[in-house]
Amino acid sequence: MRLIPLLLFLATPVAAQDWAFRSSDTVLDRSAVLTLVEGHTLIFFDDGQSKFSAGGAHSYTYANGGGTAFGRFDVAEDGLVCIAYRNGFSRCDRYVENAGRYVLLTEKGERFPIRP
Repeated sequence: MRLIPLLLFLATPVAAQDWAFRSSDTVLDRSAVLTLVEGHTLIFFDDGQSKFSAGGAHSYTYANGGGTAFGRFDVAEDGLVCIAYRNGFSRCDRYVENAGRYVLLTEKGERFPIRP
């Protein structure tokens, strides 16, 4: 009998992410994310820049001369943006709109507003 609850727990998708959603967030779907990112450079308040090329290339330039990481991005149907960097690092993020501002949410629960 103890095996059944364990199997149910293992079969249930457990989100490792805490996307830090707020009740006032509107999660962007694939179409909205593509409109926001594809062919654009998003600038964050720390001056980091995330550039999304139309062909799927991505670069992130760290603030204060911290260098640039290059990779490729993909946007899932639900709007999840996953980036695989050439250095072997990968990440997935969500974008939301909140009070007229776009915000990047990380898997760790961090929120990074994008400059207008």
